Amino acid sequence: MSIKNDILEILNTPKFYYKGIPMSAFFLPTLQNYKKQSVRNKFAELYNNGYLDKKNEYYILNKKGKEFLSKNKKYQLKTFEPIENNGPKNLLLLYDIPEDKKNERDWFRRALIKFGFIMIQRSVWVGPSPLPKEFMEYIKEIGLKDLVKTFKLEKGFK
Repeated sequence: MSIKNDILEILNTPKFYYKGIPMSAFFLPTLQNYKKQSVRNKFAELYNNGYLDKKNEYYILNKKGKEFLSKNKKYQLKTFEPIENNGPKNLLLLYDIPEDKKNERDWFRRALIKFGFIMIQRSVWVGPSPLPKEFMEYIKEIGLKDLVKTFKLEKGFK
């Protein structure tokens, strides 16, 4: 998911606010994975592009921002629960997902970690097999199937 979607989603589901910035129940900014300047720049960009209105010093999601968010929700990537598979790491997985599918690539890496995979090199992972059937069907659905290759190892990786 992109920083744009994160910001718009947070503004659509308000929590606590301090000077217009959404805060968690512990009064910590909820955009913790991004640099402060990136967040400031994206807020300014969203405001300048007409997705946000500003009242006093607060940003408010407007109609255009809500429409963008609801339109893009149907394109958000599915989440998969971690699986308990303590078997041997006997599935070698290689992928080459291009830069124009950066969101899908980042999502794919997070999913592999949830499934107990470890990175050997960039784009080369090893983990327990098999990958869940619904996961494999979903990567086909979002156009990643031909960009991912799997190989069954004779012995588990240590």
